[in-house]
Amino acid sequence: MSTEDLTPISWEIILKYFDNLTDTQKQQFAALYDAYYEWNTQINVVSRKDFHLFYERHVLHSLAIASVVDFEDGTSILDVGTGGGFPGIPLAILFPNCQFHLVDSIGKKIKVANGVAATIGLKNVKADQARMEQGREKYDVIVTRAVAPMAQLKHWLIGKLNAKSKKAVSGLFCIKGGDLTEEIIEAKVKANLYNISDSFEEEFFETKKVVWVKRF
Repeated sequence: MSTEDLTPISWEIILKYFDNLTDTQKQQFAALYDAYYEWNTQINVVSRKDFHLFYERHVLHSLAIASVVDFEDGTSILDVGTGGGFPGIPLAILFPNCQFHLVDSIGKKIKVANGVAATIGLKNVKADQARMEQGREKYDVIVTRAVAPMAQLKHWLIGKLNAKSKKAVSGLFCIKGGDLTEEIIEAKVKANLYNISDSFEEEFFETKKVVWVKRF
């Protein structure tokens, strides 16, 4: 692979699809690369061999949820199995008036998420080490990036969605790849599937989907 092939993709790939960003949002998205690069040298949360694809495969991938839904102000959002902060941190930048709670069972990954949020001045995020089935708090929305099969997610997350939510959009949003037919049948849920390739033209997104389950 040539040196040219390893040139990092610019944060401006986000502007290709989200062109109505404030100056603060632009600054925060631009700052993500260096923030994650620095943390990743200590705690590996992003594959180092393809870190040059960070904005496509992690940031824009996370924002696929925002290509199919617009969260209204005041929405409470749980990111389960967040790892180092995906999809929660990119979504929190895009929706600064929503509150995000990021959880992961691995403490060092939560350390990265909190560190990145602090570095870029993100005020609407809290991140905690916890198992996703723990805690009694309820949320308008839950987001996740392919951390488990749908049936397992349903088992873990029963009771986490606020059935009395007054937000226009609520439910579970998963970013997943491949044929999900059997997985959805096994989980016994009604799901809306959105091809990310309908929104983003990059080859990476060809087989990937956003799955919206409105209720369990």
